[in-house]
Amino acid sequence: MNIVFMGTPDFAKESLEAIVEAGHKVVGVVTNIDRPQGRGMKLQPSEVKKYALEKDLPIYQPERIKNNKQFRMEIEGLKPDVICVVAYGKILPKKILEIPKYGCINVHASLLPKYRGSAPIQWAVLNGDKITGVTTMYMDIGMDTGDIILKEEVEIGEEETTGELWNRLSKKGGKLLVKTLEKIEEGTAPRQKQGEDYTIAPMLSKDMAKIDWENESAQQIKNRVRGLNPIMGAYTNWKGKKIKFWKVDIVRSEELEKVTIEKSNELKNGTIILADSKEGLWIKSKEGILKVVEIQGENAKRMNIQEFLRGCSMKVGEELN
Repeated sequence: MNIVFMGTPDFAKESLEAIVEAGHKVVGVVTNIDRPQGRGMKLQPSEVKKYALEKDLPIYQPERIKNNKQFRMEIEGLKPDVICVVAYGKILPKKILEIPKYGCINVHASLLPKYRGSAPIQWAVLNGDKITGVTTMYMDIGMDTGDIILKEEVEIGEEETTGELWNRLSKKGGKLLVKTLEKIEEGTAPRQKQGEDYTIAPMLSKDMAKIDWENESAQQIKNRVRGLNPIMGAYTNWKGKKIKFWKVDIVRSEELEKVTIEKSNELKNGTIILADSKEGLWIKSKEGILKVVEIQGENAKRMNIQEFLRGCSMKVGEELN
């Protein structure tokens, strides 16, 4: 089939690569404009554009698509059978949705109708979900409200981060898109209406990164750390300095038997109850004890907790906030 592909990040690149390798004719690739990145803030192409350049695919980078008559005419001229949209970053207007013969198909990184919105992978990890997946659907004018075509479930590992899950789902999404296109071409693609029991996965905000020692359990803090890795990292303050946690765990009962720590029942949540370059860093939470595995000091690099504590004078009884 003739396909117009719309997408931007590495997650979308996996789907574009999958349909190219499956033999579909990609007549156009639409991606966001080049953005300044890195220390020098030089303009950098999206991962989708990089791949399109490698494969010599026609590239379109409109700054806006709403009320953009020229762009709509360009897409119409490509005569696509299908438009595939994967993490493009812009909402498609009705006039674009109506162009392709078989409609516009979206790959969404959740089991719809759960986690409609821009950050489904992050919220699945933040909420401590055990299962997530990918969904292909026919697009309509709503946000991830279209009829479902196919779904595939994926288990989330207890230690898995957003970044790790992102990479797994990107490959799953590419394979599911190819399978979806096969069914559309055969005329056997299912079409299932979404129910009303939906949830939303909105964009993440910077204030979510701060750990709430007073109200969060060790498990909730662990989910926060996993969910914000590698996007921004979860942080706390120690002696007026910001420190980020990149990997944490929960102290198990058998570990408590091996180490002598200060009695923590009457201590304030966020209090350090063990700080030892061999045993590590343990912190009291609302429920359970948090064990820091990987950390980053202010204006420093990421490192394991043993290395950090060898050069840092954290002490038992100090409070994090």
